[in-house]
Amino acid sequence: MRTKIDTVKTLLEALPFIKEFGRQIVVIKYGGAAQTSEVLKAKFARDVLLMYLVGIQPVIVHGGGPRITEMLGKLEIPTEFIDGQRVTTPEVMRIVEMVLCGEVNNEIVALLNSHGARAVGVNGKDAQFMTAKPKEEGKWGLTGVIEHVNADVIHRMLDEKFIPVIAPIASDTQTGHPGYNINADFAASKIAGAIGAKKVVFMTDTPGVLDADGELLSTLSEDELIFFKGDGTIHGGMVPKVDACIEAIEHGVEKAHIIDGRIEHAILLELFTDEGIGTQITL
Repeated sequence: MRTKIDTVKTLLEALPFIKEFGRQIVVIKYGGAAQTSEVLKAKFARDVLLMYLVGIQPVIVHGGGPRITEMLGKLEIPTEFIDGQRVTTPEVMRIVEMVLCGEVNNEIVALLNSHGARAVGVNGKDAQFMTAKPKEEGKWGLTGVIEHVNADVIHRMLDEKFIPVIAPIASDTQTGHPGYNINADFAASKIAGAIGAKKVVFMTDTPGVLDADGELLSTLSEDELIFFKGDGTIHGGMVPKVDACIEAIEHGVEKAHIIDGRIEHAILLELFTDEGIGTQITL
């Protein structure tokens, strides 16, 4: 009986959040262990379906860097990194697009649909809904930065009750251009701002933003993030993630969240409980 009562209490704790987020858009950047563990993939699909069924409008943006590196290795295609970011040559771009659009995206769509969702896979070339230019005048080859997101394309999908699953490939206005490889974190932040998302959630392999003693910082403002970046508390791979969070909230997203995707049901725990499990970032 105690367990049943605790279950009801959990549902009641979630109720105000379900009411608050009803009909709101939540962008989820899906990656890390949550994208590779079979158990976590199934939990993720069920979480997204639950969000959808209670009236939230989830939009999924995914990466696939490890799968790209693995395929390049199998094909013996050299790949170079500058400042931790992949240089995307035309040859590498072909593999990037093949893996992200033809493999990873299709896999996520099939996973969600197998659990009863209505997911549809897209990338920025579809209806040219994401256009980009070369990052730093081509220093990283066909790695790009997004210039424009046509929000109407995603809104039409949401209006038809679909869950968009977006591969971070952007288009170009040049005829026949192979497109651009986009960092998935920044793709998620740009899309979230453009489509008027209430929240953007970044699934990572860390608990969130940590202080100098390794303790979780549960809530941070933009000013605090800038301070912690300046003193080196935030460093390494966390820097682009917090930069993506800052970009999202500066473009109208109410809150950005960095959560540990290695935890089962991490999204629901962050969105539907009083304490959450990760770091939330606000203006």
